[in-house]
Amino acid sequence: MAVHSCTMHPEVVDEVAKRMVRGETLTKMSAFLKVVADPTRLSIVSALLIREMCVCDLAKLLGMEHSAVSHQLAVLRKSDIVKVRQDGKVKYYSLSDEHINTVFSVTFMHVNE
Repeated sequence: MAVHSCTMHPEVVDEVAKRMVRGETLTKMSAFLKVVADPTRLSIVSALLIREMCVCDLAKLLGMEHSAVSHQLAVLRKSDIVKVRQDGKVKYYSLSDEHINTVFSVTFMHVNE
């Protein structure tokens, strides 16, 4: 049996315990990351970083069925990642706020280092 020699640093543990993310915030962060972890949804976010688009245009761009894109947009809307505005019969989708751009940009930079 291996014996591990480790000296705990209580001040480090206490500092981190006081500052780390916990509870409902952690749950919300996890849910957000699960939603954006899907490659199709990331493709939609990538497109919407450039400009707002309607479902038909997104479907053409991604080579997907209208219904599949609509489903993914509904998931993104439910998670407050995209918002919609209606112009006549056409709904246009865009990113909810600048935070989505930041998350996407930082992730892009990280994976392309």
